[in-house]
Amino acid sequence: MSWRTPTLKDHTMPGTKTATTATAAIEATADTATEVTAAAEAAAVPAKPDNTVTLDFPIKRGAGEITEITLRKPMAGELRGVKLTDLLTLEAGAVRLLLPRVTIPTLLPHEVDQLDPADFTELATMVAGFFVRKSTREALLTA
Repeated sequence: MSWRTPTLKDHTMPGTKTATTATAAIEATADTATEVTAAAEAAAVPAKPDNTVTLDFPIKRGAGEITEITLRKPMAGELRGVKLTDLLTLEAGAVRLLLPRVTIPTLLPHEVDQLDPADFTELATMVAGFFVRKSTREALLTA
């Protein structure tokens, strides 16, 4: 005796439209699922990442300007020479040392020195936020 996978025809009677109706229902469900997935993806994509800062005072670089800076979470090697306590207390020298290592576009040290104090503080605060555990951050957001 050989085994075979049952098909839709095995469950319909000859001369009925059940197979056609079932196929149409499956296709409609697939279309709906695709639409729901596309809508969910569009809603889940924020306008800009949470770690992007729009500068109040853009930085001039060549003929252009840097208006937004994205920070990425530093890896352990990028923290060399920086005291974590200084970063957590927003000590300007420590933040100034780290920013060129974690900014996109990469800021040069003299560009960090030219940042407006409000922009610098915003970036420093975001850097300090990288050192909060994910579970703690989620607890703070839901509280």
